[in-house]
Amino acid sequence: MARPKTPILSRPAIRQAALTLIDRDGLEGLSMRKLAQELDVQAASLYSHVRTKEELLTEIADEVTTRIDVSGFDDGDWREGLARWARSYRDALAEHPNLVPVIASGPGRREEALRRADIVHGGLVNAGWPPKYATMIGASTKYLVVGAATNSFARGFDDDVRVYRDRYPNLSQAHRLAEHATEIDDASFELALSAFLDGLTRVYDDVRAHG
Repeated sequence: MARPKTPILSRPAIRQAALTLIDRDGLEGLSMRKLAQELDVQAASLYSHVRTKEELLTEIADEVTTRIDVSGFDDGDWREGLARWARSYRDALAEHPNLVPVIASGPGRREEALRRADIVHGGLVNAGWPPKYATMIGASTKYLVVGAATNSFARGFDDDVRVYRDRYPNLSQAHRLAEHATEIDDASFELALSAFLDGLTRVYDDVRAHG
């Protein structure tokens, strides 16, 4: 059988090519024209599969975040639920940092994001948190995760010791931070998450005690 002259398109193939573009060139690097070039097709061919760039980004965001784990709320343990959600959320964002503005902007009408938000909120309320607190906890967790996934503290320092010597004596080892960036960033996130959960536990006990 002769090979078709025009590559066969599918939604999964389009999503993967678009994500490759985003990972490589950033969100601003994605356009339907560039995506068509990546797939070696005419731009018009894409529109029979996806109507708009925004629709495509929604599908990509849903696909990338399917591994975010909110199952920890099933047993009524809100601490475990938050910890599992936060860690898997950070992992999903860190894997595709250029997609963070789309994923972190809010659920909008994205089915997967709304499903997770519903589980998180319901899990917190069912565990005894007032709805107002459940909303604030969801937002606070998001702030913690997005900040951790977007920036690397350790990689923000120069690796030249001369930058710090004499002038910044308290940063005498700062040039070594980048060398251990992954370890530092992971440990720092865990420290922040642990302190966050411990603080929430005190608030939870107070809320439960005073109604």
